[in-house]
Amino acid sequence: MNLARFAAHLRENKLAYIYILPSFLVLGFVVIYPFVYNVVISFSNMSLGHFRDWKLIGLDQYLRVFREKVFYILFLKTLGWTFVNVFFHVVIGVSLALLLNRPLPGRAIFRTLLILPWAVPQYITALTWRGIFNYEYGYINLLLKKVFDLPPIQWLSDPLGAFAAATITNIWLGFPFMMVIALGGLQSIPKELYEAAEVDGAQPWRQFWTITAPLLKPVMIPAISLGVIWTFNNFNVIWLVSDGGKPADSTHILVSFVYRQVFNYYSYGYGAALSIVIFVILLLFSINFIRRTRATEGVY
Repeated sequence: MNLARFAAHLRENKLAYIYILPSFLVLGFVVIYPFVYNVVISFSNMSLGHFRDWKLIGLDQYLRVFREKVFYILFLKTLGWTFVNVFFHVVIGVSLALLLNRPLPGRAIFRTLLILPWAVPQYITALTWRGIFNYEYGYINLLLKKVFDLPPIQWLSDPLGAFAAATITNIWLGFPFMMVIALGGLQSIPKELYEAAEVDGAQPWRQFWTITAPLLKPVMIPAISLGVIWTFNNFNVIWLVSDGGKPADSTHILVSFVYRQVFNYYSYGYGAALSIVIFVILLLFSINFIRRTRATEGVY
């Protein structure tokens, strides 16, 4: 729509634009302005030492991001974190959805219980799981000792253990979302297709790959895209379970590293540049992923 057509449309629908104007103002204030401001300071030397007298320095902060080895280490760690979490979110979520889509006794109760991890505020769940992984009093170590007669594990004081604890917590938090999306997709699939497949002698695994999976694709691909973005940027779980990246900042992913640079080291320009790099990575992934999977195309 060109400017002349927009002006004509505005004159014809003044009342409609007046109604949506407050929403646009709020959107501009809470989304557009902070984003633009973040882009501006990413080209600056803003820090604790240059908080009021900061100035634009071009691409120096971006060059610093790509020069430092820590970016590539954290990027690979974040990719691994994202892949493992989303993989289990999808596998567990779809598996539970397939079970709940069957006529089971107490199905409504199971649905309610299984959605609780997603319904409870994330920070409460993260802090609860941090207590569960406590070396001396945590339930997991007590279970290992009493049931399996195994020594307790240093979950939160060991780099690998702390990262594994955060991963387990995030898997617990994420699978209900995929379960709800998959369950909605399953309930929209006509039962006649399965009846016809049974008449043709198709086994359950064959029905899944020829009927269920293709018809779930249009709902699961956008959900997976959201899951990747949310997991890639999941600050709360990493920060709260590992108590700020402990031990020795070994459990950071990119987003928690940005937080530490900005709010602990006050490197505002560097943190802003790194956050823009993360935004571009996720934007390119989302566009490419949806285009390659053809998620927006209709199912025929």
